[in-house]
Formats: sequence, C-alpha cells, structure tokens
Amino acid sequence: MGEIRRVIVEADGGSRGNPGPAAYGALVKDADTGRLLAEEGTEIGVASNNVAEYRGLIAGLTMAAEVAPGADVEVRMDSKLVVEQMSGTWKIKHPDMKPLALQANRLAPSGTTYTWMPREQNKHADRLANEALDGTRSGITWHTADVTEPPGAAEEPDSAVEEAQAPVGQRSIQGEIAGYRGWSPAGGPVTTLVVVRHGATALTAEKRFSGGLGSSNPGLTAEGRAQVREVADWLAPLGEAVDVVVSSPVRRTRESAEIVADRLGVGLMEEPGFAEMEFGAWDGLTFTEVGDRHPGELEAWLGSLDVAPPGGESFREVEQRVLAGLTRLLERYAGRTVVVVSHVTPIKVLVARAVDAPLSSLFRMELSTASVSVVSFFGEPGSDDLRGSMRLYNAQAPGAGQLLDPQRW
Repeated sequence: MGEIRRVIVEADGGSRGNPGPAAYGALVKDADTGRLLAEEGTEIGVASNNVAEYRGLIAGLTMAAEVAPGADVEVRMDSKLVVEQMSGTWKIKHPDMKPLALQANRLAPSGTTYTWMPREQNKHADRLANEALDGTRSGITWHTADVTEPPGAAEEPDSAVEEAQAPVGQRSIQGEIAGYRGWSPAGGPVTTLVVVRHGATALTAEKRFSGGLGSSNPGLTAEGRAQVREVADWLAPLGEAVDVVVSSPVRRTRESAEIVADRLGVGLMEEPGFAEMEFGAWDGLTFTEVGDRHPGELEAWLGSLDVAPPGGESFREVEQRVLAGLTRLLERYAGRTVVVVSHVTPIKVLVARAVDAPLSSLFRMELSTASVSVVSFFGEPGSDDLRGSMRLYNAQAPGAGQLLDPQRW
C-alpha cells in the first residue's frame, strides 16, 4: 500500500433516549482516492447523543493514526456542537464533554481541520452507529488490502519488554499490559481487562459479608475513595489505550468506577454480570456471627461450590453469571483494553477463567481492596476455544504504600 498523505474521518453517534442505549460510528477514507481504509460501529452502553458523537470522533482519529500515521486529517461530522468545540470557536462547558474533547485533542495531529456537513451526507457513519445499536456490528473492520493483521500488531519495542520484566514496584501500569496488546497465538484480537476491586466500605473494614444488589449496598468510605484515587492516578498513563470503564452496578463499584473513568477521561457503562455474589441471610454478618447463627449451613457452604447461603447464590451460579458477562464484554470490545471495576468473587472467577483453573481455586486466592489485576483473552468469546493469560494479580498502586511483596503472588 502506497503512502497515504491525507485522510478524511467521518463520525457520528446516537442515543436512543438521550441518555439511553448509545453507540458511535466512524470511518477513515483516503482523501485523494476515496478508498475506505477502516470503519467501526461500537455500542457504549447508556450515554447522551453528545457523548456518543465525541466517542465516534475519538474512534475515527484512533483508526486514522493506525492506518495513516503522519497523514493530514480532516474530520467531517454533522454535529455542530463537536465541530465548533473542537475548532475552538465554542467553549466546552459540560463536564462530560471536557475529558472527551481533551482525549480527541491528544489524538488529532497538528493541523487537523473540522468540517460540518448535513446529516444526509453522513449516512455511512450513522449507519455504522445504528448497526451497533441493533447488535449487527461490533468493533473495527480494516480495509487495508496488503496488511495481513490489524495495524498496531507489530512486535513490541524492547523498552516495553524490559519494563515488563522489571520488579513490580518499578514498573508503570503500561508495562503490565504491553505484552498482550495486539498479539495472539491464535492470530485473533486480544482483549485486555485491567480489573480493579472497589475501594473500602464500612463492611469491608469490619470483614463482614457484603453482597451484590440484594445487599445493604454500602458506599465507599473516605478511605475507600482515597484508595481508588491512588489506583486511578496509577492507571492514568494508560489514557488513550483504554476504551471504556465497565462497572458492576453495585453502589461501591459504581462509585469506584466513576472516579477511575473521570481520571482516565473515558466513558462508563455497567455490566450486571460482574456484580458481587449474593449472600442472602448472611449479608452484613461476620464469618464468626454466621458460624454462631447458621453453623450447619456454613459448613455445607464451605464444602461445596453448589450450595448457596439462604436466599443467596452458589459459587457455580456466580461463575455462570460472570462468564456470561465476560462473553458480552469480549464481543463488544474485541481487541481493546477495558478497565473493569468489580468485586472479590467475580474477579477471582475471571482470573480462574484466564488461567484455565478450576473454580475451587477461588479459595486459594487473596484479593485486597482497590487492587489491580490484569488478564487478557483471545479466541471466540463464550466458546471452548477462548484462551486467556494473567499478567498481574492483586497489585496495588505504588503511591498507596501497600504494594504486595511479589513473592506472595
């Protein structure tokens, strides 16, 4: 493929409900020949029209940098708001728009121009967004004829390898995921999950059972918020590499995810499959209190993956729910890096799936509040062909002063 000097990015986004289920569409064309180079339609969860439009712009600029690095860029959109704000003629006042505009500015090469066009001329990008909302499209399609694998799949630089081999306390979070971005032994896209456990609550501090949506649903304490802010600062250098923050819908994870998403400047969506295990009648009790009040039930629960607390879930039931959520995530964000904010049991299930360990391995894992684990998956989501790797487990932001001794994991 010859050198591409100029590209046109067309982008759009829409929300059915404003806010409501939302998606974006974007495409990149060679400005001189009109040849389509790449196109994408991706669902982003619940968002407003304006957020979806900005996400489409970011996707288009990202693809342009991949297929035509160094080329001049013209962006064409039917969103007057985005075009005028990115051109610098309108101020950006809405807090949801500011981090998205900042991310787009970082991606746009010097001299990028923004052109408004009527909606009827933006039908391609609009169609991509609607196909994503209808569930008939998800992710990027590359049209670079002489490229045998997606751009960016080249071997990582030696500096990234050296960093990934350094002691944990001396590495940035970029080094923890660098080894899996863009490479797969199966030849397909690799999806990397940077998995964060929520910060401390009053119940975690007292080591009490704290379940999912059916529980007392406590929020973060001041200490928990501080923990998550440390993690968010540690993850911040990932910036543009992260596509979205995915949160369990439980209050403490949602509050944690909001802090992380705001720091990274990316969108936030919920995945109910990643909610914590339901403990039913045991919720809010300590292990000792459950043993005193429900000794027989506790003994049966400890000896089986299929026994549930009264009114709660068994480990098998949680596993099925979490893996269903994983399949949805991998289908939606194939080949991307996603931050997932969840709980002890779902995170252990994800790790066990990544390393192909039996579910009983959950009992041999420790997981601290506001810890970070990194797992990658490749292969067909939901199938026996799905394979995974674990890059990092139960690490804590170095700034928190609580980094675990590497020999413990």
